[in-house]
Amino acid sequence: MGGDGAPWAERRGVTVDRIKVAHIITMLELGGAQANTLYTVTHLDRERFEPVLLTGSEGPLVAEARASGVRCFFLESLVRPVSPLRDARAFLDIRRVLRTERPQIVHTHSSKAGILGRLAAASAGVPAIIHSVHGWGFHPQQGRIARSLFVGLERFVSRFTSLFLAVSEANLAQGLALGILSERNARVLRSGIRLRDFHPDSGKTRTGTTVGMVACFKPQKAPLDFIRVAELVLAREPATRFVLVGDGEMRPAIEARLREKGIGPSVTLTGWRRDIPDLMRSFDVLLHTSRWEGLPRVFPEAMATAIPIVATRVDGAPEAIEEGISGRLLEPGDVLGMAEAVIELARDGALRERMGRAGFARAAGWDIDEMVRAQEALYELLRRDGILRPAAAGSAAPNR
Repeated sequence: MGGDGAPWAERRGVTVDRIKVAHIITMLELGGAQANTLYTVTHLDRERFEPVLLTGSEGPLVAEARASGVRCFFLESLVRPVSPLRDARAFLDIRRVLRTERPQIVHTHSSKAGILGRLAAASAGVPAIIHSVHGWGFHPQQGRIARSLFVGLERFVSRFTSLFLAVSEANLAQGLALGILSERNARVLRSGIRLRDFHPDSGKTRTGTTVGMVACFKPQKAPLDFIRVAELVLAREPATRFVLVGDGEMRPAIEARLREKGIGPSVTLTGWRRDIPDLMRSFDVLLHTSRWEGLPRVFPEAMATAIPIVATRVDGAPEAIEEGISGRLLEPGDVLGMAEAVIELARDGALRERMGRAGFARAAGWDIDEMVRAQEALYELLRRDGILRPAAAGSAAPNR
């Protein structure tokens, strides 16, 4: 939902020259990049910044965006699957909005919106273009041709990128190694969580062990590996409970596997949930089976709740989880190794508590409000460096 067309400062009698920042993301699903982007645009200091959000028209967070009071454009052409005709339309739609809105900064997120948004921003003459890397769009599961194509696209659009913000050192190093970014125009800015929402459950008295995962059901997250770990654990520790929070394209395959193995009564599929802090407090172990990642926000969420993590050693995971200290890290697809780690934690309450405390001690570095303040400082730095020009008066009517 957009505003009434008048800039926030004018409506409130504020005379400061605000910086108009347009954030662009492919869709508003319940993921870390999406939640952090929505949090950013709703928590920027409105006396200094005028946020605008461009995104696809679908996703569980669309209703929240409409109700946020931030000026939003919901583009039906902007979708995740690759579709040349639709992607060309999305480019034109984004460029049309940017040419009318005339933001001083465009800040893109995710692979599709990152490529189309930066191209459109450059074509619209936007002075500064920032891209947040929440994990790269290329990954080890792709074929050589597809991976080469995505790397080539990232290298091309990097020419129009003023600044890269990577959520992990691993993503930064990968971008440097592939010649996508340089040390001159890239830095790490971790995705944050609302630390005040998370805290340990000091009153746990239940018996048994609950193992949880929070993720979109898509190949990247490998939810069937979670089910396979559950099969192995339940064969030796039948009292263990498993909770899979999320939804997505792989749900039918997950449900079929549960029926085939007869473990449905021990595995709960909750669907999308918004009460993640409460769910985290109901877990004894977080199990995360991703094949590739940036640095998922469920790690600091589990750390802030003082529960140990069993996860795959991909991208930024070792930057959050200290192997053997706050959790266990296994190779992607190592279902047997993850099962052994879960069994060890299920049988050793003192180990769970010790690892949980170690993670809790590291959680302070993921404060989402500090993340927003850091972005504001970067936007102001661009102004002080003379890169930005005043945004034009007037704006287009948001898409409904």
